[in-house]
Amino acid sequence: MLEKSGREFVIPEGKSILEVLRDAGLDVDFSCEQGICGACQVQVVEGEPDHRDMFLSDEEKAEGGMMICCSGSKTPRLTLAL
Repeated sequence: MLEKSGREFVIPEGKSILEVLRDAGLDVDFSCEQGICGACQVQVVEGEPDHRDMFLSDEEKAEGGMMICCSGSKTPRLTLAL
């Protein structure tokens, strides 16, 4: 779910959060799409991300940072500060 707009999306297997948001016409920052540049970083408001990036430190992850190009969710619902 996106906190600011209240919009909800289902992320199908094989697609990234970034891909689904872009397909829906949302303007989100990104660059490498591999979790190494930091351009797609967003803040998690609720839920537990499944971090798969190589950019964020453990401290940044603990503070709620997430890379939407490659990371997923460990919980059924994830709310992002978008």
